[in-house]
Amino acid sequence: MKIIRYTDAFFVDELRRFDRRAEASEAVREVVGDVVKAVRERGDEALIELTKKFDAAELRVRDLRVSQDELQAAWDGVEPRVREALEASHRNVSEFARQSMRKNWSMVNEQGAEVGEVFHPYQRVGLYVPGGTAPLVSTSLMTVAIAAAAGVPEIVVCTPCGKDGTVNPGLLAALKLAGATEVYRVGGSQAIAAMAYGTGTIKPVVKIFGPGNAYVVEAKRQVFGVVSVDLLPGPSEVMVLADKTGNAACIAADLLAQAEHGKDSGVAFITDDEGLLGDVVREMEVQGEKLSRQQMIKSVLEKECVLILVPTLEDGVELVNAYAPEHLSLIAEREEEIMQMVRTAGAIFLGNASPVAVGDFLAGPSHTLPTGGAGKSFPGLTTEMFSRRTSVVRLSKEACAKSEPIVRVFSEIEGLDAHGESVAIRGRVL
Repeated sequence: MKIIRYTDAFFVDELRRFDRRAEASEAVREVVGDVVKAVRERGDEALIELTKKFDAAELRVRDLRVSQDELQAAWDGVEPRVREALEASHRNVSEFARQSMRKNWSMVNEQGAEVGEVFHPYQRVGLYVPGGTAPLVSTSLMTVAIAAAAGVPEIVVCTPCGKDGTVNPGLLAALKLAGATEVYRVGGSQAIAAMAYGTGTIKPVVKIFGPGNAYVVEAKRQVFGVVSVDLLPGPSEVMVLADKTGNAACIAADLLAQAEHGKDSGVAFITDDEGLLGDVVREMEVQGEKLSRQQMIKSVLEKECVLILVPTLEDGVELVNAYAPEHLSLIAEREEEIMQMVRTAGAIFLGNASPVAVGDFLAGPSHTLPTGGAGKSFPGLTTEMFSRRTSVVRLSKEACAKSEPIVRVFSEIEGLDAHGESVAIRGRVL
């Protein structure tokens, strides 16, 4: 892990890299471009080839879709304690989603026109659920359950399969509970292309959601416009900002929990207290020795972990806003004041007793959050992203007459006399 102190001569230069923008490397863009082109042009045939190439799985076209019988069998086979955990998370996520749904509304403007908004769920959406080094059962709930709460009729899920062509049964059980209507054992950027353009087996969707690796995120960028996308959630990351009130054991535990996601995970700790910095380092060493994913954790800590000593917590906030972390753990005496200064975090966890893992699995808000600096432009996943907004306007004869003089001025300025006439004519014929 790298430790940077504000007294270091290279401090300012080191921190410049914290001002991030979410973008992919040229190599990733090229690979994804080739994959998207192949799926667009050759459909299922390309999916079969790419699944063999990237996942080492031999599939036939008829194997791509996970049957309803498989989903039901996975749910039936879940042991009671796992089922209880899934259902508890599902209840919290679904209720949070329902509470945050936007509602239709209307008002009357100055000229007497009735104006408002109505919201309709998308008809068909695609959700990507990563597999990789761990089956992200929780992501099924944090995406699919929100789509279901929003009333989306067709919820399509793509998730990678193992070398034997199977999908983790716990993941399938969660998808069944959450309300997925179609599940396909397809992963990577090819899954994003399949949902965007459609294949013989997979019908195209209108919007794509969900986290993934750099290739998945880049694929979402490349198909944007063909479909809409939610946000750019890539490899997971955490940043902890704490003053002297921070508990070193709790902070170290959150940093290690993030590191076990493996390659490309971001792990950062910022404090204005030298003693806490040293305590956190020691706690990470002690706790790390007891964890199961030793190799992944050590690799992330060596390459991706940075601990920073700043002169004041306000200086730390500047780094947070520049970095735009997916998860921010904030522990401070002036908690409310400091929180109000944070502008770019995907989610904020307040106090020593608020582990990020509870947000990952249970609390209620979706854990699908912007990463790689995208938090400067994107929020986390919300219920309203699963619906379309439509504005509605209704005028009476009187409201139309009151609007006509103002519309005439605009039509004259812009040289669009037909616009003005389309309003004026109603005063003569209605």
